[in-house]
Amino acid sequence: MFLNKRKVILLISISSLIFLLISNQVKSQELKVVDGDTIHLNGEKIRFTGIDTPELKQTCIYQGIIDPCGVTAKEILIDKIANYKVECISEGKDQYKRTLAECFVNNESLSSHLVRSGYAFAYRRYSKKFVQDEDYARINTIGMWSMKFDYPWDYRKSKKN
Repeated sequence: MFLNKRKVILLISISSLIFLLISNQVKSQELKVVDGDTIHLNGEKIRFTGIDTPELKQTCIYQGIIDPCGVTAKEILIDKIANYKVECISEGKDQYKRTLAECFVNNESLSSHLVRSGYAFAYRRYSKKFVQDEDYARINTIGMWSMKFDYPWDYRKSKKN
């Protein structure tokens, strides 16, 4: 009987240890998608590097019809993330103290996905990394490339004036 109690205690101890190790690896994330190229992840504001997406209030024209392309960019990001874990590689901070990073879901770059979907642009002013993805979307007239649109940086500039 004494030996059985020791085995039970040992089994419970090992099970508890395994549970603690697994639960520490499956941390939940606090995630909020702000717009097409900005997220809040565990309280940290992250701006995706190397891309620019339309502003939330920005619209495009598709076959004479107004399309909310800024909102669509955000929705594409939300759909891609779904319930998966987001992992980001920080590249520093910007002038607004946001973390600049490239973020991934299942080892796929969210930035690359947005650009190839035609709802983000390679932000050549800061990086050439996503130019091939942009070329792919443009050549295949995917997303905003099938519409009349202003580049996000031109849209912002026009709103300042």
